[in-house]
Amino acid sequence: MPNAGTTPLLELHSIVKRYPGVVALDGVSFDVRTGEIHCLLGENGAGKSTLLNILSGALSKDSGDILLNGRQVEINSPTQAQELGVCTIYQEAELVPALTAMENIVLGHEPVHGFFSMLDTKRAGDTSRSALAQFGEELDLEEPVEHFSVAQQQIVEIAKALTRQARVLALDEPTASLTESERENLFAILRRLKSEGTGIIYVSHRLEEIFDIADRITVLRDGRAINTCAVSETNRQTLIGWMVGRELGEEYPRVERVRGAEILKLENINAGRLHDVTLSVHRGEILGLAGLVGAGRTELARVLFGADPMESGTMSFLGTDYKPRSPREAIDAGIGLLTEDRNRLGLVMEMSAERNITLANLAAIVKNGFIDRDAEHSAAQTYIKQLSIKLPGAESPVETLSGGNRQKVVLSRWLFTDAKLLIFDEPTAGIDIGVKYEIYNIINELAGRGVGVIVISSDLPELLGICDRIAVLCGGTITGTLTRTEATQETVMALAMKYEL
Repeated sequence: MPNAGTTPLLELHSIVKRYPGVVALDGVSFDVRTGEIHCLLGENGAGKSTLLNILSGALSKDSGDILLNGRQVEINSPTQAQELGVCTIYQEAELVPALTAMENIVLGHEPVHGFFSMLDTKRAGDTSRSALAQFGEELDLEEPVEHFSVAQQQIVEIAKALTRQARVLALDEPTASLTESERENLFAILRRLKSEGTGIIYVSHRLEEIFDIADRITVLRDGRAINTCAVSETNRQTLIGWMVGRELGEEYPRVERVRGAEILKLENINAGRLHDVTLSVHRGEILGLAGLVGAGRTELARVLFGADPMESGTMSFLGTDYKPRSPREAIDAGIGLLTEDRNRLGLVMEMSAERNITLANLAAIVKNGFIDRDAEHSAAQTYIKQLSIKLPGAESPVETLSGGNRQKVVLSRWLFTDAKLLIFDEPTAGIDIGVKYEIYNIINELAGRGVGVIVISSDLPELLGICDRIAVLCGGTITGTLTRTEATQETVMALAMKYEL
């Protein structure tokens, strides 16, 4: 076994990256050692993604040095990075949607045979299956990845990296869409790679993961390296303080509220994998939906939002019968949905934040059949200021924003519709601790105004921290509903696995 944790494998010295009016990286130094997992932490905009993009060859540095095994190297393209043995897995899967899982896994280093260098499908299939087997997964290798879920696409991305035998492996939020068992499989793989001498850079906003997997931690803030230490030398609150540079108070701010009248009632709902779902939500209440992947949480949200049809059962909203045939009908009724996949389903990435914000309520800014741009600007700026959305420019497309700011844009859209019920599906996935705190405060404020809130989350401490009640799904049905005082990790998981044991 390599002498883990002592030998510098990759070193970055005084890296600088500037954009017009912004210094993204201001003399950052960072290293990862042979056989080490080095976690990189920081709020959105701290410089983590810029550093990984420079390391992967997607961006060029303005100044500074990169050393690999003590030798200075230049990384000017992703191909060059891979040739040097540096592989990066991004939070948003870098896959070709129309290609199959197998084609994506071997893309760029395809096994070929014959005079015309045709793809050797047997070797490609064996390679792909072997990589997936390490992850404990079996996927249809002949299926285009565009048909896969977000979690399945992330698994393909990780399998793709495993086939490249990287010397340095960088992972950006790799567990954001994974189940607990998939997360443990990934950690087992990372520990094995570490034991074989691979240097691993791990980026995550889930602090509990850091203490589970890291050897060392480096914190970035505002483009600067604030501190580096062994994981054994720090704690959660210290890391939060380094990241945000200010006191946050409670990680999950709680506000005592008086629950209002029932706003939504479901009785014996059947739709797809959902069966006999009975549920209620009240004004001023934050109701959590817990369950394992495949339990039916997102499916229930889609039925409520009119994206999927209800087969049988009854729903009432605001005291009247409710059976939406489309998302438009749900929006008109006063329901908003912040989707799990905000980039693909929640935003028009090429459009500006202002136009994304007003998209669901164009009637409010249309005059004489045309969009009043002044009214659009005025309406959007209200929420941009209220939610402290950071924009490079007024017309900058939302694809240029950080994950936290993108989520605030989606939330602003539903605030502009004056929704009476808001459904948050994985509201803080891939979002830093500071923005999480802001979103929790916004959710509390909405509930305080009498809005009904449903929060779907795979982060159980998050549900326990912010919800008034938690309804647990297993196998497409509600197996129990717990009050704040009744809900613990043990009681929720017992209900979530009721039919799994």
